[in-house]
Amino acid sequence: MIKNLLFDLGGVILDIDRMKAVEALRDAGMRDPEELLGDYGQKGPFLALERGEITSAQFRDELRAHFDRPVDDDTIDEAFCQFLRGIPDHRLRALEQLHRRFRIYLLSNTNPLMWERYILPEFTRLGHDINYYFDGLITSFEVKAYKPEPAIFKAAEELLGIDPEETLFFDDSQANVEAARRLGFHAALVTPENDFITHISKKLPQ
Repeated sequence: MIKNLLFDLGGVILDIDRMKAVEALRDAGMRDPEELLGDYGQKGPFLALERGEITSAQFRDELRAHFDRPVDDDTIDEAFCQFLRGIPDHRLRALEQLHRRFRIYLLSNTNPLMWERYILPEFTRLGHDINYYFDGLITSFEVKAYKPEPAIFKAAEELLGIDPEETLFFDDSQANVEAARRLGFHAALVTPENDFITHISKKLPQ
């Protein structure tokens, strides 16, 4: 029996657009944003930030080496956060409804810069905060592990106290879905045609 729902963030709850960030960073003078910034995984300073290996300040300093002109902190932050396009109201309301039937958790590859500047405020738009929607949160930068590595799923299992066999995981990356299944989680691939709401209506009794 499914008792827990475990959600990825970007591409599942939060709409994302990699090319918006790539274009904004290139416009700001970055030479190679498309090589370091991926849809499902990052490289270089972007990856180090999401793994919790460097701070936001260190990230900006390291990233400046990739620009062809001087760039201030706010320009970097604003361009980077163009990756995030917002959470539709209907998804927040769906989480609210699901929370009445299941325990709800978040498992995300993300970073402190986006988390503080954009993600946490986005969850407040309907008058609540992120803890209203989730019973627990696992972020890559805090646990210093990164999907699809087994360590981040083990961290979710241990820190959240969830049983994989009782947990349905949603992600927009096939590699992450397969990693979760290998560890005993139920898992569903989210696509634009099959969002998490569609999956739930098909997989779980109403």
